[in-house]
Amino acid sequence: MSASPLSALNLPILSVLGDVQEAVEAFPSTLVKAAPGAGKSTVVPLHLLQTAEWLEGRSILMLEPRRLAARAVALRMAELLGERVGRTIGFTTRLERKVSSQTRIEVVTEGILTRRLQNDPELRGTGLVIFDEFHERSLQADLGLALCRDLRTALRPDLKLLLMSATLDVAPLRDALGEAAVVESEGREFPVETRYLPTDTRTRSTLCSGVAQAVQTALQETSGSLLVFLPGEAEIRQTLARLEDSLSHKRVLLHPLFGSLSQDKQKAALAPPPSGQRKVVLATSIAESSLTIEGVSTVIDSGLGRRPVFDPARGMSRLETRRISRASADQRRGRAGRLGPGTCYRLWAEEQDRALIAFDPPEIQTADLTSLVLELAAWGCRTWHELNWIDPPPSAAFAQAQDLLVQLGALQPDGSITRHGRSMVEVGVAPRYAHMILKAREFEASRTACDLAALLDERDILRRRGQGAPVSDLRQRLELLADPEQAGGADDLDKGALKRCRQASGKLRRQLSLSSQPSRPDLAGELVALAYPDRVARRRGGSGGYLMRNGRGVELPEDDPLTTEEWVAIAHLDDRPGNARAFLAAPLSLPRLEALFEADLELQRRVEWSSRENEVLAREEWRLGALVLRSRRLDQVAPDEMRAALLQAVRDKGLRLLPWTDEARQLQARLAFMRSRDPEGRWPDVDDSALLSSLEDWLAPYLVGAQRLQDLETLDIRLILYSLLDHAQQKRLDSEAPENIAVPSGALRRIDYTPEEGPVLPVKLQEMFGATETPRIMNGRLSLILHLLSPAGRPLQVTQNLESFWQEGYRHVRAEMRGRYPKHPWPENPLDAAPTASTKRRKSQ
Repeated sequence: MSASPLSALNLPILSVLGDVQEAVEAFPSTLVKAAPGAGKSTVVPLHLLQTAEWLEGRSILMLEPRRLAARAVALRMAELLGERVGRTIGFTTRLERKVSSQTRIEVVTEGILTRRLQNDPELRGTGLVIFDEFHERSLQADLGLALCRDLRTALRPDLKLLLMSATLDVAPLRDALGEAAVVESEGREFPVETRYLPTDTRTRSTLCSGVAQAVQTALQETSGSLLVFLPGEAEIRQTLARLEDSLSHKRVLLHPLFGSLSQDKQKAALAPPPSGQRKVVLATSIAESSLTIEGVSTVIDSGLGRRPVFDPARGMSRLETRRISRASADQRRGRAGRLGPGTCYRLWAEEQDRALIAFDPPEIQTADLTSLVLELAAWGCRTWHELNWIDPPPSAAFAQAQDLLVQLGALQPDGSITRHGRSMVEVGVAPRYAHMILKAREFEASRTACDLAALLDERDILRRRGQGAPVSDLRQRLELLADPEQAGGADDLDKGALKRCRQASGKLRRQLSLSSQPSRPDLAGELVALAYPDRVARRRGGSGGYLMRNGRGVELPEDDPLTTEEWVAIAHLDDRPGNARAFLAAPLSLPRLEALFEADLELQRRVEWSSRENEVLAREEWRLGALVLRSRRLDQVAPDEMRAALLQAVRDKGLRLLPWTDEARQLQARLAFMRSRDPEGRWPDVDDSALLSSLEDWLAPYLVGAQRLQDLETLDIRLILYSLLDHAQQKRLDSEAPENIAVPSGALRRIDYTPEEGPVLPVKLQEMFGATETPRIMNGRLSLILHLLSPAGRPLQVTQNLESFWQEGYRHVRAEMRGRYPKHPWPENPLDAAPTASTKRRKSQ
């Protein structure tokens, strides 16, 4: 190695290199917090390599959260040593590897560390693992740190860990890591002026328009180049298009910068502009840290970022655009002051600035945990509790990931890994795709499975045309990927994405030593079904509607050619409420579906009430989750099955489906009356809601032998309710709350127990002549409410005091009614008159 060039650098980190060296040597874990531009990502690893005697010839493994940063950091360190990348300094990403036997510092993306640990659980030859930009708290960084700490406890107490960032939340990290040193570098404080330009960011269109206007303003008010932060690639492209129209006549270069951009375009974005020109770099959060973009002195911050968020209820992830944290805003602002004084335009109001959260939540708390759970199982952990975490994974998302891996055959129900699961880990791609690739060997579709995995890992190789989305059929994309000539003539093709897909697929095939096979786009449906068994779907209704195996509804655009297919397997969809929207899918035949999931098919007898058909349906069905693959009607139905279906019919239709009579309703009211008067009497609750909630208790025993809905009409509801009482209750009910009561005329008249004010006795006035006391129930404790009726049965008087009525009210009633009903008796003294129910006129009147 040549002499150290670090002393010639004018970087703030140099002042604390001695402290870093001492801390790393004395403590198992060290935290380094240094301002943006301090030089920590390049200088600290080189200094430790050159001076740390405890390394004893071992290497340094350095993690960067992004491929672009990993390559750039490695290139910069190699440049400082005057070497090419691949000698002392190397790097490894998913698609690129430049290392040699001389390599002592290897910069890797975070998933590479997990692979390295699984393949070499001792990390032989590695003395230090550096987690750079740890403030991003990616899922793989948290997993890698947990595995390294476990390795250090079990096998490698000499392994050193170093966490670096400009915005580390030091206190909780130090608490979580236990024995850890903290070194802070104040950094070089070039002043950055912050200006607030509130902008409407509620829609993509208003956001891009506002950002384009802010760029115009900044170009007029500042000098140097601009770095613009936008949430994603779509916003970058749209803003770029607006700026190309307005800046075409000016000496300003426009550069996009995002992860899937080609290396040449990434290098152009990072390079200084030609003399006399300025550049505007439109970037995602990829440019927040680790990268030095030459010439930038102005930052425009939209205040938005895009993060993956997993929804356990729907079993899927979505990219969510949200307001960034204070830490991210400070990181972005710091980019303007790396080389000298700068300016930062924040596209929100100053009062909103104070409401920013301090740090973004760790990805482990919001992401899909399927890969993490599989890696833990391969490490020997059945639950997350077996490792020490900075922040533990959520239990619900962890359990859902385990369920999916059991469905894929990667885990046993107890959480232990299967042989198939270990093979999936070795493939080194997302578990769904690894399962698909391994299973594809069984029908000689490995090449197509690798192509499909590469396609699904890319945003899409077909661009959106105007307002319409590309067709969803994955077969078309597989054909373009396999046929360069056909791809050359596609005007809506993203050739950069196509190139990356071919590279990724080729690497997978070489890694798995797959023999050359023809492309089989016709097998796309089977392959997608293997990767997403929960998203196999069957068409229902019209307009592109489908039902998935997991029970969720999903829709394809009405004009999509796939809507003519009965069965499809869906790879990409959104998570909007109600029916999701599918973007990438492929057709699938029923015989192939049954063959793929033969072990998961369930034969079910379904005897159930159908509110749509208004009848009990009896079927035998072959089901795959929520999907019915085949069905036939049943001629014979077991009594308990029919009884359950009829009870469901009553729940659906309500008690009105039963043959209620006036007598049954009166008995229901009498029981309710007794229950209210005698709370300690254990009277059954028979109001409608209580009866509906307890159908199995009181109605089910009387449905024995019922074979159809019409059989309910033969039920005697009054008798069924009466049977709810024991013998003593029956006697008390008939004695204290009788159904009928004798009136002076000698007739039995029914008591109405339904009114809220109390029991009512409707009786014609003439039937009560001679009675001086109001009829009573409850063993004489309660007077009935008398509704004294006219000969025509219309109410004349309501009273609960009959004697008072004869004395005060009767004469007014008599005066009004005797002319209206002359054939009926209206004596002057009703107490001396004989009661009568007869319609004949009495001579004594």
